[in-house]
Amino acid sequence: MNHQSSISKESNRILVGDCKEVLSHFPEEYFSACVTDPPYNYEFIGRSWDESEIQRRLDRIQDSNTLVKNIPYGSGLAGGVRNNRWYKRNRENILEYQEWCLGWGKELYRTVRSGAYVLVFNSTRTVAHVQVALEEAGFYARDILVWRRHSGIPKGLNFASKLEKLGEEDGKSWEGWHSCLRNEWEAICMLQKPLINNYMETIKSTGVGLLHAQMNGSGFLSNIIEGMNNKNGDDKVDGHCTVKPLELIRFLLRLVVPENKRHIVLDPFAGTGTTCLAAKQLGHDYIGVEISEKYCQIATDRLKRNEENLQSSLF
Repeated sequence: MNHQSSISKESNRILVGDCKEVLSHFPEEYFSACVTDPPYNYEFIGRSWDESEIQRRLDRIQDSNTLVKNIPYGSGLAGGVRNNRWYKRNRENILEYQEWCLGWGKELYRTVRSGAYVLVFNSTRTVAHVQVALEEAGFYARDILVWRRHSGIPKGLNFASKLEKLGEEDGKSWEGWHSCLRNEWEAICMLQKPLINNYMETIKSTGVGLLHAQMNGSGFLSNIIEGMNNKNGDDKVDGHCTVKPLELIRFLLRLVVPENKRHIVLDPFAGTGTTCLAAKQLGHDYIGVEISEKYCQIATDRLKRNEENLQSSLF
């Protein structure tokens, strides 16, 4: 392996900044894997996804009738009059988001090793655009993993109820008709940096490229992930609206990173540090990048608490 020398100097840090800029300072073929949860496509055009923008969206829903208050409020892209202007703006929004993903995807491609897996969380509506953007950056699309999680009540239009409120006579004939389904899953886009000719040559060169697809002697793993503990493993983590379960991230890292300390895991949208914490618990080094100083501090404190708890348990 020719990557060992730089890891000890650079790893196990949460860096503040835009990941596209921060990653430009790292060498090629540096990271062994990436598991990340970037901002989803909520009102992306004309906005910067930073701390003040997130707070603006959260503030808009606190006194509203929105059923799920831990998801940043969007722009009305799901509402309004469905005229040509609405569909045009919706399409522009998607393309803007896809172009943004391509921007950081190019630096991600440059800095991960050949054969490295990249796992990117996204909504069921826009995961395809994330995949297309990262394919354009150079990655090879491998799969879409399904994380089956707790689901809420559909937030779309109950047509029968709407007709009843309007005093229409045929409301009952539309009983059971809605504008959307209950969302029971979240998408994880799985991509891979191309191999060096084949798996054997790639593994010898970079140490990554395969999936640990058989665990606990229970046969091959499915691309549907179920039964994960939804807790984040640290009840002092707060202030972030979309913290992913720690158990889920550990599962994903075990899937794509061999259990040895030659490897360094990247999360370019580190949030409160769940991927970094999971990597550390599994014996890997990590680099996290986070644009919000507030979240960076939360992540740093969280990792420090974990280290202190580990040390105290040894005595």
